[in-house]
Amino acid sequence: MDFVFKHIFGNEKHKQTLISFLSAVLRVPKEELEGLEIINSELIKNHKKDKKGVLDVRVKTKDEKEIDIEVQILDSGYMAERTLFYWSKMYTQQIESGGKYTDLKKCITINIVDFDVTPLKKLSSTYHIFEDETKYKLTDVLEIHFLELSKLHNDEVPKDENDPLVMWMEFIDGNKEVIDVLSKKNEDIKYAYNILKVISKDKKARMEYEARMAAIRDEMTRLHVAEEKGRMEGKKEVAKNLLIAGVDINIIMQSTGLTEEEINKIKSEMNNQVH
Repeated sequence: MDFVFKHIFGNEKHKQTLISFLSAVLRVPKEELEGLEIINSELIKNHKKDKKGVLDVRVKTKDEKEIDIEVQILDSGYMAERTLFYWSKMYTQQIESGGKYTDLKKCITINIVDFDVTPLKKLSSTYHIFEDETKYKLTDVLEIHFLELSKLHNDEVPKDENDPLVMWMEFIDGNKEVIDVLSKKNEDIKYAYNILKVISKDKKARMEYEARMAAIRDEMTRLHVAEEKGRMEGKKEVAKNLLIAGVDINIIMQSTGLTEEEINKIKSEMNNQVH
């Protein structure tokens, strides 16, 4: 989850895990990522009414490219719009008033999500700006990645168990038996696994983790309640329309799943509104 991810990949002391992970995602040698800097993860607010996003891990490479790595556990919707919003903040904040467009460097967003974002049968997908017909790349300054952990368990999605990116995704997914195997195959994952073991024994870190998990459970409950409420309102609206059309109550019960008592209550409310 995001809390643990920050401890392992957002710590200057354990930068080798971050370099190994980024090397796997970006498909570049580790040597190209030497000298990267973990920078402030809070986006600047330009205006009081501006939205503020807190990124999980944000880094700058030695050639001044910026990379945002964000972990999302709950599907809050509009992931494409959300990631473009955060990417645009990173990109535009590089240049100050009077600055030059040549000062702008490439910005990369990596989204690690525990739900399906795309319909693609791929664990990871990468996006740039291309011309529709010729696929000519307009510019290289924008690069967005989605790593969809949920698809690790989908048999229809192919995966190469020896691909370092797949290994890191399986590590982040958190299955202990799988991590035990991975730590024997990959030295960087073994190092990250040892950090994870230390975190699990740290009382303060454990309390923070439990608090974060409680907040996630609360949010999941709120989403579930909202969905159920919306579903019930939809059923009631269908029942009203069928009552107006003079449909038999037994057919309405079969169509909506509502009980006779619930339908009679809707009917009574409709009559009261008329009077």
